[in-house]
Amino acid sequence: MIQISAQMRVLVAIEPVDGRKGIDSLARLCQDKLAEDPFSGSVFVFRSRSGTAIRLLSYDGQGYWLAQKRLSKGRFSWWPEADQPTRPLESYEAQLLMAAGDV
Repeated sequence: MIQISAQMRVLVAIEPVDGRKGIDSLARLCQDKLAEDPFSGSVFVFRSRSGTAIRLLSYDGQGYWLAQKRLSKGRFSWWPEADQPTRPLESYEAQLLMAAGDV
């Protein structure tokens, strides 16, 4: 499980991604489209195109963690808008998002 602490850097990808992408594809997306280092220890949050699932990717020094939450009903109502490819979140905002709450 990915534990999000107050010291962790959390970045949300603004554009939705294909829900079939795995660890390698998401790590490459971090480098190519988000211009971020996937080995940095940051937590990257991605939303599916349908808005019913989010995926979290993080590197812990030994390997990648990939977690997914798919809602059984409804969609993630809140998603950030920005001119940049990512938006930082505070740890409490990430926890709210993972609970399918409105950040």
